[in-house]
Amino acid sequence: MPARLKIIGNYISPYVRKVLVCLELKGLDYEIDPIAPFVGNDQFSRLSPLRRIPVLIDDGFVLNDSSVICQYLEDRHPTPALYPADIADRAQARWLEEYCDTRLADGLIWRLFYQLGARRHIFGEATDEAVVKQAREVEIPAALDYLETRLPEDGFLFGLLSIADISIASFFRTASFVRYAIDETRWPRCAALVALVQALPVFQKLARLEECMLRLPLAEQRAALNMRGAPLSIDTYGTSTPRHGSPREL
Repeated sequence: MPARLKIIGNYISPYVRKVLVCLELKGLDYEIDPIAPFVGNDQFSRLSPLRRIPVLIDDGFVLNDSSVICQYLEDRHPTPALYPADIADRAQARWLEEYCDTRLADGLIWRLFYQLGARRHIFGEATDEAVVKQAREVEIPAALDYLETRLPEDGFLFGLLSIADISIASFFRTASFVRYAIDETRWPRCAALVALVQALPVFQKLARLEECMLRLPLAEQRAALNMRGAPLSIDTYGTSTPRHGSPREL
């Protein structure tokens, strides 16, 4: 019998990873159609009108946007809690999740990863080195400067693991695929938090699936994931030909 929950989205995406971590920690049964948004077919466009991943399908109920999906999973399956119990802390956790999804992602994903990863390897286009330079020297340091002021010296942000910790670690995991690492001498708190979260069993489990497909063409990734036991859906919303869209599809 097929899993009730389906995720559409590639393991490499930080937005998809955030949702998968929530599903795994809550012990929910799910299946995944691990497509990149660049190869989504027309039916995918109907499910995701912005052509972004992830998409959640729960018994025919469709949700878009990783933050909306994670909050939905928390409301439907509140144990273990991934949002702080304290109202003020919960609001701060949501703010930091939003900061990651937008400001941090602007440098790490929509500039750095897209230029060095997606643009080069999916579309075979030259990297815009000016965009990469701006990301490395201006955008990412500015985001890290802010985060460094918000993080504790050690441990998770709010005592227990929360969506804020998961979000921060998810984005730096994807950035590592294009060889970006936090300078721990300049941003020690950021580096320590990311290392702590990425060492968790759930992140390590997903990392093994990410690494098996990381350097493969899109057309070969599904077979590699199947060999590693990923919970793949029978059907797919993917096509064989990538097409341009917004970098924010990632």
